[in-house]
Amino acid sequence: MSIQHQATQLLDFNQKFDVDLLDNVVGCGLGGAVQGPEQQVCQQILTKLKEHPEAWTRVDMILEFSQSQSTKFYALGILQDVIKSRWKALSREQCEGIKTYIVGLIIKLSSDSTSIGHELLYLNKLNAILVQIVKHEWPRNWPSFISDIVGASKTNESLCQNNLAILKILSEEIFDFSAGVMTQTKAKHLKDTMCDDFPQIFELCFFVMHNSQSVSLVHETLETLQRFITWMPLGYIFRTKLVPTLIYKFLNVPEFRNVTLRCLTEVASITISREEEESAELFCTLFSLTLSQLKQMLPLTTNIKEAYKNGRDAEQAFILNLSMFLCTYLKVHGSLLESKSDMHDPLLEALHFLVLISEVEEKEIFKICLEYWSTLTFELYLEKPFPSDVGQQQLSRRPLYYPVLTKVRLIMISNMAKPEEVVVVENEAGEVVRETMVDTDAVSLYKTMRATLVYLTHLDWYDTERIMTEKLESQVNGTEWSWKNLNRLCWAIGSISGATVEENEKRFLVTVIKELLGMVEMKRGKDNKAIIASNIMYIVGQYPRFLRAHWKFLKTVVKKLFEFMHELHDGVQDMACDTFIKIAQKCRRHFVLVQPGEVMPYIEEILNTISTIICDLQPQQVHTFYEAVGYMISAQTDTTVMERLIEKYFQLPNSVWDTIIQQATKDVSVLQERETAKHLSNILKTNIAGCGAIGHAYVTQLGRIYLDMLNIYKVLSENISTVVAAHGEQAAKQPQLVAMRAVKQDVLRVISTWISKSHDHKMVLDNFIPPFLDAVLADYHRNVPTAREPIVLSALATTIDHLGDCITVHVPAIFEAVFECTLEMINKDFEEYPEHRTNFFNMLQAVTEHCFSAFLQMPPLQFKLIMDSIIWAFKHTMRNVAETGLDILLTMLKNVETTEAAQGFYSTYYLLILQHIFSVVTDSSHTADLFMHATILARLFFIVEEGLVTCVLYEGDSTVTPGTSNQVFVAEYVGHLLGQAYPHLQEQQRRVLVEGFFTLDTNVSGLRDHLRDFLVQIREVAGEDTADLYLEERQRQLQEAAEEKRRQQSAVPGVLNPHELPDEMES
Repeated sequence: MSIQHQATQLLDFNQKFDVDLLDNVVGCGLGGAVQGPEQQVCQQILTKLKEHPEAWTRVDMILEFSQSQSTKFYALGILQDVIKSRWKALSREQCEGIKTYIVGLIIKLSSDSTSIGHELLYLNKLNAILVQIVKHEWPRNWPSFISDIVGASKTNESLCQNNLAILKILSEEIFDFSAGVMTQTKAKHLKDTMCDDFPQIFELCFFVMHNSQSVSLVHETLETLQRFITWMPLGYIFRTKLVPTLIYKFLNVPEFRNVTLRCLTEVASITISREEEESAELFCTLFSLTLSQLKQMLPLTTNIKEAYKNGRDAEQAFILNLSMFLCTYLKVHGSLLESKSDMHDPLLEALHFLVLISEVEEKEIFKICLEYWSTLTFELYLEKPFPSDVGQQQLSRRPLYYPVLTKVRLIMISNMAKPEEVVVVENEAGEVVRETMVDTDAVSLYKTMRATLVYLTHLDWYDTERIMTEKLESQVNGTEWSWKNLNRLCWAIGSISGATVEENEKRFLVTVIKELLGMVEMKRGKDNKAIIASNIMYIVGQYPRFLRAHWKFLKTVVKKLFEFMHELHDGVQDMACDTFIKIAQKCRRHFVLVQPGEVMPYIEEILNTISTIICDLQPQQVHTFYEAVGYMISAQTDTTVMERLIEKYFQLPNSVWDTIIQQATKDVSVLQERETAKHLSNILKTNIAGCGAIGHAYVTQLGRIYLDMLNIYKVLSENISTVVAAHGEQAAKQPQLVAMRAVKQDVLRVISTWISKSHDHKMVLDNFIPPFLDAVLADYHRNVPTAREPIVLSALATTIDHLGDCITVHVPAIFEAVFECTLEMINKDFEEYPEHRTNFFNMLQAVTEHCFSAFLQMPPLQFKLIMDSIIWAFKHTMRNVAETGLDILLTMLKNVETTEAAQGFYSTYYLLILQHIFSVVTDSSHTADLFMHATILARLFFIVEEGLVTCVLYEGDSTVTPGTSNQVFVAEYVGHLLGQAYPHLQEQQRRVLVEGFFTLDTNVSGLRDHLRDFLVQIREVAGEDTADLYLEERQRQLQEAAEEKRRQQSAVPGVLNPHELPDEMES
């Protein structure tokens, strides 16, 4: 008999359960030993078995007789699901039976220290299941849980170790991970109960720490204490012998020092108010005692960088934990140490430790230290500069830190991270290459380091200049020469732009550039020259203030960049173009003025030699170059001169364009050639770059090519349609058609880029929109789905966003052409045509925001299609589409409120929207949008509560008593809706939930948390017993919130209806 046939017997609960057979099925279905149909059948049977309501009754038999660890874990998964979702539906006898069984199994396994090692994963899973049971049973049905577990712990060290692990998990579940897993009220009660029972737990931990000789047990105790410190009352930390015990008994013991240091870090993170003098003294004592022990373990003369490099894992972890302790303590209590003169020496010693640790070549440790240095230097920078009054000067914190800050400057300069602008780097093989991917972590690190170095420079410019100058001299004379050292120094130099007065900056920068240019001449080898060149380009690009003030230097730099644009070494041209565009953006005005000693603006010289400058650049680099020159032209204020410059600027691409147009006029088939399409696309991309930089004035160039562009668009569209019609939709992926489609996309980008930059809406609407829509809409509508360009929708969205309600008159035509045909493409599933989806809903969002009146003119059936598409959007699994759908809906609700159509809208769509929003709220794939769901629900409940919905929402519903208010009806409707969808919810649960929706409709954050409680409750079958949900207490909280809401409303005259005012307010 095949295993599939045998496996079906597991689903028959009328016969004896075959554990051996289950072992085989689990081995087949989950073990991967057998592939193919048999494995799929086994997986299906295991899924059905797990979903069977009586499957949990087989768990004890499986755990006792199974020979497979995988099967045992499968059985525990069944039990865990029952405990999480159906615990309250079980009888009290069944609950007690499961609890007793799990406790017995844990005691049996954990009482024997030898078996723990073999069964650790299994035991950990059992511990997790017990904690789930405890969360249901304690304290109401198991009030003695803490005393039981503490009492049992004193009988056996192995059992005690596991019990502490259980308490650690329970603490994390209640204090760290309760949000969204338990209701707010239940989580609060469990936290309070844990604090009430804590003396017993603390006594146990203390007993173990002082009496046990077991390393593993003491280690577990310290780890458990670490979790407790974050919430235990302060008295247990400082009014007991906990801190001295940690410091004197465990900190200097190698086996315990890491976990002890983590405990002390948790203590250090506790904040106190300035008024708590007693606590302040205790924190000072903690610091002094810890530091004295640390100095014995790690003398101040230790080379921590080398010690870390040569240390074992535990020793390296100690350095990491030490950095965490020092940074945490100094961030939270540093000001306390500053305020006490007797604590200055310990403070400086701690800072010395941090400086040594900051030199360790480990990124994570460096980032921990960097965060502290960044915070400290920012705080010191915010202080006023030294006042002249000596008495005030003594109050400054800066002198205390000066000796340390010099060392920190050196560390920042020597270890500066790579900026995003740098594209020429040294790879792991030691080769100089162009970086292809941006390292976001490195960029983030650079930004923090840059900010820190800027603060340090403000605090003492001359010290920063001294360090940088000395390190540059070491590069020149070769004593510290290396690519890495030079790069880091130059990145640091480029990072302090603007951090000192202009005169200092000028003197320093001239020295730096002079030395680096000398190095270019002195060093041999292309790689060396490329590295130095890239550093020069980076530095000059970072100092626009200096360049603006020194025209000759600026001109020299630009000429040097033009030279680098002919350098074929990988990455140098890219960096030259990127630096050029940065300079053009920051110094644009200087290029269109006639500078002293010049006969014409430098922009003229650039345009005269543009073909020579760009002859060695790749197309993408040419586009960057054109964008940079475009920024320069945009600075010209004389319209006539600007038009002449633009004509000259586009002379090169226009000559190629004119040639293609002339050829196409004679023989239109030339446009079908792949090479022609490539040229057209390149020219259009140049126009896009120029348009984005020049802005509205680009209209002179656009007017020259506009109609030709649209004609090319139409011709290419017809060619694509013809080929696709003849050869099927797959033909759209042929290289020739892909090239044609690229040209169409670039045409649309040129137009949408200019529209987004234009400021004359009337000119755009009168002269450019009609031919644009004529060329684009009909083509999109008649094309097969595969050949429809998604960029059409984004171009329309951009147009509507920029022109606003001016384009409302064209919206019906736009919708007629693109709406239904696009909707048909995307409403079959949530995956196909992702770009069309995103752009379609962006367009719909633009119309909703700017042209809402167009919706009011639509026939009801077409508007229903709009609403259906919005609902379809926020149900999407694509996160960006779902978010856009919710944004559209919220905008729709706000816009419709002030229109005459509001009541008709509410009558037709209010209940539909409410129903669908609740459906996505309860969908686990949409939990990230919970705040937006709460915002929309708050709006829906608010407009009903405030009487803004005057139409009868239950029109035609004979089950509702005539005259019932909309608020009462909506409350009953939502309660009924929840009851139908989740029949396991009790009447009282539904009542409290609905009451909360209305009470919290002006408090979105509160409503979001209320929804989280709702999501917790629908995952659990509560049964008749709802005591542990604390519904009465939650109801009382909601009543208090309602009273507070009413008090706030009554404080503003006119907000409350006169009939809602209490008697004493009437006069």
